[in-house]
Amino acid sequence: MGKTLLDKVWDEHSVRTLSDGRTQLLIGTHLIHEVTSPQAFGMLRDLKLTVLYPQRTFATVDHIIPTNEITEPFSDPLAAEMMQALRTNCAEFGIKFFDLSSGYQGIVHIVGPEQGITQPGTTIACGDSHTSTHGAFGAIAFGIGTSQVRDVFATQTIALKKPKVRRINVNGQLAPAVYAKDVILHIIRKLGVNGGIGFAYEYGGSTLDSFTQEERMTICNMSIEGGARVGYVNPDATTFEYLKGRPYAPKPEEWDAALARWKSFTSDSDAQYDDVVTFRAEDISPTVTWGINPAQAVFIEEKIPTLEEIPAKDRNTAAEALQHMHLKPGQPIRGTHVDVAFLGSCTNGRLSDLQEVARYLKGHKVKPGVKAIVVPGSQGVAAVAEKMGLAEIFQKAGFEWRGAGCSMCLAMNPDKLEGNQLCASSSNRNFKGRQGSPTGRTVLMSPLMVAAAAVTGEISDAREVFSIR
Repeated sequence: MGKTLLDKVWDEHSVRTLSDGRTQLLIGTHLIHEVTSPQAFGMLRDLKLTVLYPQRTFATVDHIIPTNEITEPFSDPLAAEMMQALRTNCAEFGIKFFDLSSGYQGIVHIVGPEQGITQPGTTIACGDSHTSTHGAFGAIAFGIGTSQVRDVFATQTIALKKPKVRRINVNGQLAPAVYAKDVILHIIRKLGVNGGIGFAYEYGGSTLDSFTQEERMTICNMSIEGGARVGYVNPDATTFEYLKGRPYAPKPEEWDAALARWKSFTSDSDAQYDDVVTFRAEDISPTVTWGINPAQAVFIEEKIPTLEEIPAKDRNTAAEALQHMHLKPGQPIRGTHVDVAFLGSCTNGRLSDLQEVARYLKGHKVKPGVKAIVVPGSQGVAAVAEKMGLAEIFQKAGFEWRGAGCSMCLAMNPDKLEGNQLCASSSNRNFKGRQGSPTGRTVLMSPLMVAAAAVTGEISDAREVFSIR
């Protein structure tokens, strides 16, 4: 019987089976940031321990970084304190830190791949739930809590229960202006926010096979929103080409051996799955959320469902969502007023996202009264985008061009909604209070749909706004 990639990577990194059935799993790469690491470092000091393999840990700062302040000292004393704590901890324990002055700082799930740190066939852990992003490279990657961050520091292992594997196929050709973000929102809408609990999601099919590496990252990034702690794509030529020549990728003399090893982790053709689900790409339209979790979503041409159309078990949450969002069942989502447009996050803050928006945005203007911001996912993304003239296109259209960071995705920084503002967002979560205001409202969508909302001042169909056929 063949094995899945998860089987192969799990077996390769298994230290032993514990008495409770969990696996003590070796962590190949550990990524850290300023929010979940300080307490873990403190625990190490309390226990008089050190970081066992510091060369396997990489740090950056992203969550609390002010995107409108490029230089220090920051006006927010907490941000300044956390920044200094990470510097001190990395220096003391010998950890590579992509600091502000490095030119490589950014969101941890963008920095890892662009540096070539993220590689196929390994295990990757980070104190952040969207670590599943790195599964796009054929890695088994997952978020961990602070005590587990401590465990990885001290032992380079953690204890985990092996998940089941659900294969999710998406086959066919996507229509114009339908993107990876629409695909993953559609999958979550159909399978639910709890549908992936206990599963790893293996994504495949002709649509995923044709995706760029950055599109695959968008898909894997939101696996956690569907309840799956792990989401991955089998590595292929697209993956290998993306990694080639990056700073931490294998050197030319090591490349062929690395390639052979990476290919060996691909799921076997006769691999057995615990479940298989298939979607047709042609059935997917530009998708936007209307509620307070990512499964509460509709196509742009659809109406918000009535409570009678929603399964009985989900009606209470739906009623709560409609009240919070100030929306009525049965009304079109298109035409809903927008106050803020946010383009960025570890889901859609990559260079290709900015390129795609800029090619349609050129010549358009942000509607007066709409606050529109673009936050590149890393200093590397920002530098290339500025060199390509993308920043100028955004600024001429009326967007603010910011420094790299998580920004308004989670509002652990000055970028927050005010009052009950509604934000068209390319991020990954639309929970109550996620963007800083307890009454603020978040509508998730693709980057181009964010641009369309910014230009029109309301939730709009990007295909109509930018004449895409």
